[in-house]
Amino acid sequence: MIQVIVRQEGARGNDRWTIITSLVLDGLSSPHTRRAYSQALDEFLIWFRDDPVRQFNKAAVQKYRSELEAKGLAPSSINVRLSAIRRLALEATDNGLMAPELAAGIARAKGVKGCGMCIVHWLTAEQAEHLLALPDLRTLKGICDGAVLAVLLGAGLRRSQLAGLGCERIQERDGRWVIVDLLGKQGRIRSVPIPLWTYAAIVRWKSAAGISEGPVFRSVTRSGCVTPRQLSPQGVFMIVKNYADQLQVVARPHDLRRSFAKLAHNGEAPLEQIQLSLGHASVVTTEIYLGVKQNLYDAPCDRLGIAPGGNAAHV
Repeated sequence: MIQVIVRQEGARGNDRWTIITSLVLDGLSSPHTRRAYSQALDEFLIWFRDDPVRQFNKAAVQKYRSELEAKGLAPSSINVRLSAIRRLALEATDNGLMAPELAAGIARAKGVKGCGMCIVHWLTAEQAEHLLALPDLRTLKGICDGAVLAVLLGAGLRRSQLAGLGCERIQERDGRWVIVDLLGKQGRIRSVPIPLWTYAAIVRWKSAAGISEGPVFRSVTRSGCVTPRQLSPQGVFMIVKNYADQLQVVARPHDLRRSFAKLAHNGEAPLEQIQLSLGHASVVTTEIYLGVKQNLYDAPCDRLGIAPGGNAAHV
């Protein structure tokens, strides 16, 4: 039956495809994962329908993986796509649309192994200061953008957490301002202290926008009017991208989260306190954020004791 659904084109076929993919997406708690899986399944459907004799089985999934590798996609991107396809096969089996042995075969289709450590981006303290200075605080949008950047760099929040931040979460505790009871992955709850400059940016925005309750961050129209609509995670992404492009650096919201951790570590903040602020279950994840497992400034190649002469020394 699943073969018919993915093969059938037209309005009826698309409706049935929407039904089966909704079964996949409804079981996901993260909106980011739902969006990624939805896009992955739609791309797979287009690829699958290109060949009229193609069957939905392990061989087809392996061929799809090979073509994604040939396109130069990162292992993580390929593995997300394969995970979505495996989940599709599982849901199809659970709903009597696919033979269990076919789904089991697809589940055994191997992903792509990542090679080495991924090089991520951190801002220096100077770059962070320049980024924070870019928004035009004479405009309502500039004030909002400045507060967004201040929270990302000053608290290390994920963009979804920033978008969903409520006014009631910002409280004074033990003589300092804290974002309290912040819900993270796997339902973990934490509180994150924020610096005074981050708090000042939030207050400036709330005062300018007339916000006293509900979501802190709202969309601002091109004409400079605040809407009741909560700022979306994609809106946060575009704010960071636009200012990073102006600064001519590679930085996205998660890079600001990493920069928060890196700059705090450079300032000798205890590793376990950085872990608590980020909401990581394991300190290993925090170490990856910090890059402490691989030192690019004092690397093994700097200690080889080799001083070649001739052409090798002039690069």
